[in-house]
This record gives sequence, C-alpha cells and structure tokens, in this order.
Amino acid sequence: MPDAAVKLRNIHGTAILIGECGVLITGPSSAGKTTLALALLDHCRTRGMFSRLVGDDQLFSDARGGRLLCRAPASIAGLAEVHGIGPRPLAFEPAAVIDLVVRLVEPADMARLQDETTETIDGCRLPRIDVARQNVAAALPMLMARLSIQPFS
Repeated sequence: MPDAAVKLRNIHGTAILIGECGVLITGPSSAGKTTLALALLDHCRTRGMFSRLVGDDQLFSDARGGRLLCRAPASIAGLAEVHGIGPRPLAFEPAAVIDLVVRLVEPADMARLQDETTETIDGCRLPRIDVARQNVAAALPMLMARLSIQPFS
C-alpha cells in the first residue's frame, strides 16, 4: 500500500510485468495499449515466461529510490478492457517497477533507430521505444528484440 504522504501521479497507460521487467505502454485513447499488452502477455506465456498485467488504462505511479513504481487503482485492479466487450478479469500483479516505456505513436512519428531514446516520468529517466499505434504485428518483433525475448534471447 502506498505511503499516505506519497503524492501519486495518475498515468493513462497500461503496465505489464514480463519476467522481472516492468513495461509501461502509453499512447492516446484507442491507440492499442491493451491489445499490445495482451499480445505480449500471450507471447510470453506460450514460451513459458512469467508475464502478468499490472494495470490497464489507468495507473498510479510514484518514484521510489530513483525507480518508477506503477500500480492499478483498486477499482480496476485485475481488469483489462477488451475492445468492444468491456472489462474482463485477468491474472495480475499489484505493482511493478517500470524498466521500459513503450509509446504508441503515428507511424510517421517513429524514428528508424531508437537505441538511446529515454523519457522522464516522476523524475525517473527510463528507456523508451516508440512503436506504431494499432499495429501489434509490427510492434511485437521490436519489443521482443528490445526485451531479449525469444527468438531474440
């Protein structure tokens, strides 16, 4: 439970945990945050890797010891909103330290090579990768390579 003195920030995004790596997916509404998160979770699960939802659509974050910690509000913890159907229960972790920010952007706004891109959230500087919004087929190989997930492990 967060310390009452800690000021939490509300982030519009989806967070997942893959192994020990926390991934924060951000982007505008209907950009495909949940769809990408579910695809990554499924990809990892089918390869025997630990993967869980942390929170979908809305997250509370705070910086602790120079690391960004995210958690879902209690009212939506363990729920993922499936487009056209609504919220559905899903196995989840109560919180995760974020190690990578994935930003969903228009394809024209993506840099070709992004090895050194970062983003600062709550004073924490995090590596960031931009992927095309609503394009899971293109995003999965980029994220698997960045996270060293099979076949890139």
